[in-house]
Amino acid sequence: MNFRYVAFVAALVTAPAAAQNNEAADQSPAVTVSGAATIASDYRFRGVSQTDRNMAVQGGITVAHRSGVYVGTWGSNLAGWGTFGGGNMELDLIAGYKTKLSDTGTIDVGLTWYMYPGGAAKTDFAEPYVKLSGTTGPATLTAGAAYAPRQQAIGKWYATGADAAARTYTHPGAKDDNLYLWGDGAVAIGGTPVTGRAHVGHSRGQDGLGPNATAVAPTGAYWDWSLGADVTFDRLTLNVSYVDTDITARASRYLQPSFSKGQDGTGSIAGGTVVASLTAAF
Repeated sequence: MNFRYVAFVAALVTAPAAAQNNEAADQSPAVTVSGAATIASDYRFRGVSQTDRNMAVQGGITVAHRSGVYVGTWGSNLAGWGTFGGGNMELDLIAGYKTKLSDTGTIDVGLTWYMYPGGAAKTDFAEPYVKLSGTTGPATLTAGAAYAPRQQAIGKWYATGADAAARTYTHPGAKDDNLYLWGDGAVAIGGTPVTGRAHVGHSRGQDGLGPNATAVAPTGAYWDWSLGADVTFDRLTLNVSYVDTDITARASRYLQPSFSKGQDGTGSIAGGTVVASLTAAF
């Protein structure tokens, strides 16, 4: 799922889930609770800004059972393109199951329900996911897939941004699906608090705008990637990453004015940028 909350949620889930599956699991608490709060210079969802290239305040909490079952929630402020019909907040409900496949490998399956309180109708959508992770030495590699089945919230209701601006539905009631594939890598640098991180993802879905002039894959198919590092001190983590997509101004022109900073038709919200965040775990 990118430089977004996915890394954040993974951090919440991994700590309790790992404890559930080690040899001392029977001595650990049956239920563990973890959480974190983040301040970020931008909220990028699969490479695209959801806060109009402005700051974001985010937070989440996860409750995990020794069996590997977990539930959680995560939220962030929104602006511009990311508002999904007027909601100034995204609230995700998450549930899943994580277990070991081997001494160094795990599988994590679950579902995320994306909610936009205060937004227009037909904004919420569901997306199941699966993640495979493996560790070798200081390196951790993760491969994931998230598939959102056909739903109105991610259907192509507007063919162009001009249609959306005029509030003229091209295909009212349309449904579409979306597939997101990604890979993450993390390498801890021995003797330091630094962990290098890399991500690449590919989205394929609707080629247009949904009922609220937004989209999970606005140009139909595109790549996103990021490269950065964490510096961790106790429960504080500073991350600095370069985030980018292959969505060009030419490729996204038909989405204007929705797909732009200020939603005025100018300023890319999918171009390369440096994103910094500070996360406090609890």
